[in-house]
Amino acid sequence: MNALEELQLSFNQFLGEIPVQITKYTNLSLIDLSVNILSGQIPEVLGEELTKLETFVLSVNNLSGGIPASLSNITTLSRFAANQNRFNGTIPSGLTSYLGVLDLSFNELTGKIPSDLLSGPNLKSLDLSSNQLEGPIPPNISTRLFRLRLGSNALNGVLPSTSLGKLVELVYLELNENNLSGEIPFELGMCRKLALLNLGHNRLTGQLPSVLGDLTSLQVLNLQSNGFIGEIPSRITLLNRLQKLNISWNSLNGSIPLSISSLTNLMNLDLRGNNLSGRIPDSIGSLSSLIELQLGKNQLIGQIPAMPTKLQIALNLSYNFLDGPIPAILSRLIALEVLDLSNNRFSGNIPEFLPRLASLTEVVLSNNELSGVVPTFPGYVLLDTKGNKGLIYSTKENPTASACFAVGLLIMIVMFFSRRYYNRINAEHLHNPGGQASPLEVIHGNLLTPNSIHMANIDFKKAMEAAADPTNITSKTRFSTYYKAVMPSGATYFIKKLNWSDKIFQLGSHERFEEELEVLGKLSNSNVMIPLAYVLTVDSAYLFYNYAHKGTLSDVLHRRMGNNNSNNNTLDWASRYSIAIGVSQGLAFLHECNSGPILLFDLSSTTILLKSLNEPQVGDIELCKVIDPSKSTCSLSTVAGSVGYVPPEYAYTMRVTAAGNVYSFGVVLLELLTGKPAVSGGTELAKWVLSNSGQQNKWDHILDFRVSKTTVAVRSQMVAVLKVGIACVSISPEKRPKMKSVLRMLLNAR
Repeated sequence: MNALEELQLSFNQFLGEIPVQITKYTNLSLIDLSVNILSGQIPEVLGEELTKLETFVLSVNNLSGGIPASLSNITTLSRFAANQNRFNGTIPSGLTSYLGVLDLSFNELTGKIPSDLLSGPNLKSLDLSSNQLEGPIPPNISTRLFRLRLGSNALNGVLPSTSLGKLVELVYLELNENNLSGEIPFELGMCRKLALLNLGHNRLTGQLPSVLGDLTSLQVLNLQSNGFIGEIPSRITLLNRLQKLNISWNSLNGSIPLSISSLTNLMNLDLRGNNLSGRIPDSIGSLSSLIELQLGKNQLIGQIPAMPTKLQIALNLSYNFLDGPIPAILSRLIALEVLDLSNNRFSGNIPEFLPRLASLTEVVLSNNELSGVVPTFPGYVLLDTKGNKGLIYSTKENPTASACFAVGLLIMIVMFFSRRYYNRINAEHLHNPGGQASPLEVIHGNLLTPNSIHMANIDFKKAMEAAADPTNITSKTRFSTYYKAVMPSGATYFIKKLNWSDKIFQLGSHERFEEELEVLGKLSNSNVMIPLAYVLTVDSAYLFYNYAHKGTLSDVLHRRMGNNNSNNNTLDWASRYSIAIGVSQGLAFLHECNSGPILLFDLSSTTILLKSLNEPQVGDIELCKVIDPSKSTCSLSTVAGSVGYVPPEYAYTMRVTAAGNVYSFGVVLLELLTGKPAVSGGTELAKWVLSNSGQQNKWDHILDFRVSKTTVAVRSQMVAVLKVGIACVSISPEKRPKMKSVLRMLLNAR
């Protein structure tokens, strides 16, 4: 008992309460019980017996009850982290008498912040975000603080101006999503080391103080959803390190400062929902790093100037008074994914270059004064042109066009007659098997493959019978259910059911979905699950695929290991590396398709199927064609994908992006490297890896030791792949490599 100094039991599955007997080990300096399934309360006696404790970590458990006041008696305690539990009650006074780091975020704590909590003489980092705390921010704040996070509570009152002026070491200040009122005090300008300032979603008022321009270290400035008035101070444009500026949904007026072009590192600019007027300054085109520009719902006038050529996430100019034609200069935005020009006064034709912008996934041109023939956009682009009275959506065919159409139709009939005839015969069995009325209201069924083997093997009637039997279910994802179907010939297929009753599916789009499936059926890549056939009913779509005998990557990597953790049951590195290469090849192929990029709505180890331990296939490639995230009232992060795989930017966008796919793939890479699931004990794998990757001497702790210990060569290759995974899960979308680069880096890791 006297010998034990450190007790590290994190990242396991320990149950039950913290045993009181732990206090017998009086020489303990470190206790880390984080990321388990512990419940109950912290023993009150712990703070009285463990007088040498320096670090106490209980993060990510199911612990409850109050925070013991006795912890304040431990004079040696420098770090106490109990975030992501269910602690309740009030925070005791004196808790930070000796502490340097305190993290109680994501709990159920109530009451006011004790008046002495922020003033601890050693306090450097305090995180109380995402609780139920109320009342004012205490005025006495330690001048040693470099991080203060109080967001997502119910705090009120004004910002403590006197104390803020003394926080010269403060780097991160997050007070967002509270009920704070009053103005931003000019004393805040003394916090010259601030890199992140988040005051969004409060009740702050008054003008934006020009002293914000003194915060020359700022990289992120979030002031959205408050009541700020007046003009945007030009001194904000002195913040040449700024990467993200969000002052949307306020009552700002005046024009956009001409000096905005000096923000050369700016990547995200959001000025939506204000009363800004005047023209969009020509200088905005000089923002060479900008990937997102949100200017919607203002009173801007004039024509569209040249835009930054790196724009990718969105260009939103909706709900303004902009006019003139859609300029040809927009043809340079080859990486742009969303273009919203709706509710303006644009006139003239829809330019022919728009459909040729291969990265576009959504174009919103509704409620303008556009005219002429609507050009044909690729099927993967969501196009909205309603409210333009002068647009022509179809023309009467002239004789030449009719003749060409007839010849083309005849050729198609000759080429696909046998396949269509076969499908019609099969479909008749669906509508009327054995002369009896079918319970399925089949709209259409069709083969997508010209492969004669599949044409001979696929039996639609037998497949539908298999999909009606729950004992045939092999796996489920967020939107799909996979069934195993054995045909009369003995051939086995996957039948995947999409439940169209989910409101975010684009109901009524059966014809369009059939067109999209015809395109997908023509793809050819061994690492992508290509649909072979389909059956559409009123409520569901059933897709046919080659059967993957090994099941999902999640099955092989996690569930089997969960039953037996012996080395004999561990997926070896050669197989894991082959899977990583195969999935990256499939994704790179989808992102570079000639018909336009195919993005994945849900990429995870559950949507990756294994034909063998060396042959992965990326599934669910059709979801982005039939799912409309805007039909959901939630953010994209709660709709798209599986928990742990969703990129952080989806929390404030409603767009699936290629960079988002790269992030999800990065999580899959980390699963292969660590052997851990994407979420464990409430902690996301990506966040855990990033937090432990700062020092390379911790990398052995990240890698799956059962695999990395086999040979020096294996460990070296795993480290090289880990670097790729860390790059893929970068918080900033623009810092993530494209899939072609990811594939190249993985191949170079050999």
